[in-house]
Amino acid sequence: MKPPTLPYWHVWTAGDGVSRQTRREIDAFDLRAIAAGAAPQWQHEDKTPAAVINFSVLPAGWIGEWHENPKPQWIVPLSGRWFVETMDRIRVEMGPGELSLGEDQGTRPDAQGRKGHRSGVVGEAPAVLMIVQLRGGREA
Repeated sequence: MKPPTLPYWHVWTAGDGVSRQTRREIDAFDLRAIAAGAAPQWQHEDKTPAAVINFSVLPAGWIGEWHENPKPQWIVPLSGRWFVETMDRIRVEMGPGELSLGEDQGTRPDAQGRKGHRSGVVGEAPAVLMIVQLRGGREA
């Protein structure tokens, strides 16, 4: 399976002080699980002092069985649709323009062994997500 690329526009300042835009691609994806128990997905990370920004491409049919978010994180769908199902049996489907804040660290397994949440792709297209993992906790 070939790793994906994500195109984007980079707005930057040239040496002459003029702002410019260049079409670029996010590449160098690795196929790995984002948390213990989650199915592998294509991931690319950019790390800063305040956050880790992860771009994930979940193939059609992908299901991440029961797992916790590894850290508090904002999940921003860029394309496709995905779902999150929590231990209380609530299932929410999301697509571009919708946000999810994952803070289910420290859950306890229920009688069926479910812990945290499960998530997966809805439909026949991959779900492309931008995940911003926060460092040092979140302020309300």
